Amino acid sequence: MITDYKKIDLFGKTFIQKVDVQSPFEFTFPVAEQACFLYMLTGEMQYQSEDILTDIPTRHSLLLNCINSGNHIHNSNADIKGEVVIVTFHPDILKKIYERELPLILQPGGKATNQLSGKINNDFLIHKYIEGLLFYFENPALVNDEILILKLKEIILLLSQTQEAETIQAILSQLFSPTSYTFKQIIEAHLFSPVSIEELAQKTNLSVSSFKREFKKLYDNSPASYLKTKRLERAAELLLISDERISNIAFECGFNDLANFTKSFHDKYNTSPTHYRSKVNKED
Repeated sequence: MITDYKKIDLFGKTFIQKVDVQSPFEFTFPVAEQACFLYMLTGEMQYQSEDILTDIPTRHSLLLNCINSGNHIHNSNADIKGEVVIVTFHPDILKKIYERELPLILQPGGKATNQLSGKINNDFLIHKYIEGLLFYFENPALVNDEILILKLKEIILLLSQTQEAETIQAILSQLFSPTSYTFKQIIEAHLFSPVSIEELAQKTNLSVSSFKREFKKLYDNSPASYLKTKRLERAAELLLISDERISNIAFECGFNDLANFTKSFHDKYNTSPTHYRSKVNKED
């Protein structure tokens, strides 16, 4: 259950919330044109969206787009207390405070994705940012629109500097350019990117098990086998038509480990990348 609830509004809309909970609890997000940054100050929670379940431990956070129904956080374990800080991003407010041009983190990126949520690897600055928000809950008389605008711009800047900036951009940009991609469009767009099966599943907004079932249905193959084959075939082509270093070709084709690429290449073509390139060149 919710034991305490506080909020601070900006331009008449909810901006910051602090929710104290006692397990078991459930906090449902309204279906709305907005995104939320959740920070688990104390305790732990699980984020549930359709068949996707994400664990959020203490001092970790989640960014989510609330355009779908049924999104909620919960914890069914008894006698556990928690504190959640929520920062809400409203597209009309963001447009208002960024009068000239939206920051890049709010603009559509290059690759297709339907991802609506993602865990954020908090750094020291985000921890300090949350501490700063708590100060204003304790001293509401000091709050004004000018300060809140600065705090909104600050979290946008901090999120743009995290390791998950690409994921954050994909989620926030959908507030302004809500484009939906097909399953195959997403796969083809990331075919040669060094992404894992788990990351691909997130980009399709599916759980890993649902992603594998959909992949098998469409490609009649497992994701791992299909991706490895396509990446090795592309690497073989590049070895013949370019003078790029083998390590660069491996990375361009989605391999982030040269030893793994070399072994996989040998398993498929029964020779090393170096010998494959030199053998074909000699034949020519």
